[in-house]
Amino acid sequence: MKNIEKAMNNLSHIIREWGTQTPIPFEEFLEVAASIPSIVIRNIFQIFHDMVYHYVEKGVDEYPDDPESINYINYDFGKIFSNDSGTPFFADRLFANRFMDLADSMKSGAQQNKIYIFKGPPGCGKSTFLNNLLLKFEEYANTEQGMRYEILWRLDRKRLGGFIPEPAIGVENGSRDYWEVPCPSHDNPLLMVPLEHRKAFFDDLLENDEFKWKLFTDKEYDWVFTDEPCTICSALYNSLLYKLKSPKEVFKMIYARPYEFNRRLGEGISVYNPGDKPLKQVIVRNDMVQKGIDAFLVDSNKVRYIFSRYAKTNNGIYSLMDIKSHNIERLIELHNIISEGVHKVEDIEENVDSLFLALMNPEDEKSIDSFQSFSDRINYINLPYVLDINTEVAIYKNIFGRHIDMAFLPRVLHNFARIIIATRMNARSEALHEWVGDPGKYMNYCDKNLQLLKMEIYAGNIPSWLKEDDRTNFTAKRRRKLLLESENEGQKGLSGRDAIRIFNEFYTQTASTDQLINMAMMRLFFTKTHPEYLKHIPKGFIDSMVRMYNYTILQEVKESLYSYNDRQIARDIKNYLFAISFEPGTTQTCTYTKEKLEITESFFSSIENRLLGLQANEESRHEYRKLTQKTYTTETLTQEILIHNRSISRTKLFKELKLRYIHNLKEKVLDPFLKNENFRNCIKAYDTEEFKTYDERIREDVTHLLKNLSNKFNYTQSGAKEMCIYVIDQNVANQFSTEGTVK
Repeated sequence: MKNIEKAMNNLSHIIREWGTQTPIPFEEFLEVAASIPSIVIRNIFQIFHDMVYHYVEKGVDEYPDDPESINYINYDFGKIFSNDSGTPFFADRLFANRFMDLADSMKSGAQQNKIYIFKGPPGCGKSTFLNNLLLKFEEYANTEQGMRYEILWRLDRKRLGGFIPEPAIGVENGSRDYWEVPCPSHDNPLLMVPLEHRKAFFDDLLENDEFKWKLFTDKEYDWVFTDEPCTICSALYNSLLYKLKSPKEVFKMIYARPYEFNRRLGEGISVYNPGDKPLKQVIVRNDMVQKGIDAFLVDSNKVRYIFSRYAKTNNGIYSLMDIKSHNIERLIELHNIISEGVHKVEDIEENVDSLFLALMNPEDEKSIDSFQSFSDRINYINLPYVLDINTEVAIYKNIFGRHIDMAFLPRVLHNFARIIIATRMNARSEALHEWVGDPGKYMNYCDKNLQLLKMEIYAGNIPSWLKEDDRTNFTAKRRRKLLLESENEGQKGLSGRDAIRIFNEFYTQTASTDQLINMAMMRLFFTKTHPEYLKHIPKGFIDSMVRMYNYTILQEVKESLYSYNDRQIARDIKNYLFAISFEPGTTQTCTYTKEKLEITESFFSSIENRLLGLQANEESRHEYRKLTQKTYTTETLTQEILIHNRSISRTKLFKELKLRYIHNLKEKVLDPFLKNENFRNCIKAYDTEEFKTYDERIREDVTHLLKNLSNKFNYTQSGAKEMCIYVIDQNVANQFSTEGTVK
């Protein structure tokens, strides 16, 4: 029994019953408004904005110092769309930025008299998105941070006389002293201050601080000085003022109570599905409340307590799930309401100040095309199939478990997502071709349509492999143009449901306990096992993606295997830069290394072969030497060293030559190992007893390689082993053996 009592006491303490909170008098409400005006003085659009920023923390800009940044931010939508949700929704980066732009616009003051339609193809998660959004809005609106107050009238028998009909609604201290009349439109009690007196009223009420300045100057607060209370409250105020002759006495009958949101009851949030038939009773009456009003005012014609179903979501959210069937009728009915902001209830005008949200499939847009006057009242927000690699992968992990990542070699899971997303993108991008030009220069990283590059940009990554001139030319204007193309993508291709089904097939067929999933398996799945999927995938895309993957991991292997002597490289470059100012056949002492140099063609070629690669001929080496000598004398020596007093190793030219030197050394680092079968077998045997049977030198090289892959590129030990075997078995090095260019 004690445990039961303890549990019930704790439960009673934790649960906050908004509906049973005691209403507070108007003057007490003003004390609250004066102490926390930014919470009390909010309309539905401002509270929607605040709700979004309550759950969505400040986003991350990976390039904060980029002068061409367009604030394409990485937002974490976990708290608003997926955490603690039975069916999570994953917003990709493109939609996340659109949604945050929408939330920001809610504070602009120009957001009213519109309906916001989220348009996207079947299977993109529209219904999940809206349901989760409304769930979080309801949760937030019923907390202290999201609380707003609404008008509640208490007609006082002692002040007004008259009687209280049976059964009584208001009961206080055991006696029937008042009659409660709720505002059906959930109006803010501050709207009861007469319009012509509001500025002076708020000037007296609020301290001279930042909020007061915003209230009187920012457009988002225009409603405070323009909106009027509902017709019922206005009529009550005027009737009571006529009867009592004192505004102060009237305000004593105005109370404030929290506006309780309840989607299931349609209070503050109403959601209509296409199959929901329209109600026969459009007008809502409450005979008991009307009876009490008539009794106190002694005139049934002064205040008519009637309202429409729109009143229940006034200062709330009215939502339509898919514009089809009966929801087309509802949308058309909203036309005049949205245009004028009022709704006729018999001969009474009812204010409607709600946030109207709807979902729509692209093909259903034709159902409202004939209403041209409606077009400027609709704000479309695209909600397409996911176009962000990281979000697509997050969906797979959510459905199949986070452990699936451990079944793949690094990048392979993301490459599956790339294939799916490629089906959803337009084949050609005018913005990319205008910016990059010839895609061939990025053949090791990209496809002919540059879709792989666009995917990186959509995910918020400006690839490091871009050439310096392209990186410089990626201006804010070009970035906006590129992101604007996403508005016309994600409407076709493999849907979210298709992707999950295909991934399940692939994962089931390839996942095993003894081998990680690699790119060869993925290529086989799409080209041989299930060639029917190829019709959705751009021609040549898989080959280009595999090439990108192979080139990337090859560089990782070379970087991890290569162990260079930094001191020796620096010495060679210093000697070379000093020597290029002298003709071959001379002997000089290098200023930088103090070494005596025999300057010959053989001396130059030994270093230039490492700078240019072995394929460089004599003519190209001489031309390169001439250009380097010019840069050295006109910039490095005369400006950086003599004027800016930099050491030779800190100059731009030295750093460029060092990068070239290291790159060309790495290009050949694998050659001796690829021809040695023991090298492959030693990798497979690593961390086993068999490993000890191999030559000490090979063991050292393999250990060095695998540890570097883990430390530098975050491979697991098993992942590093299998990736190296993949490089050898797929003959990856020979695919790029003729290349000698520097990134």
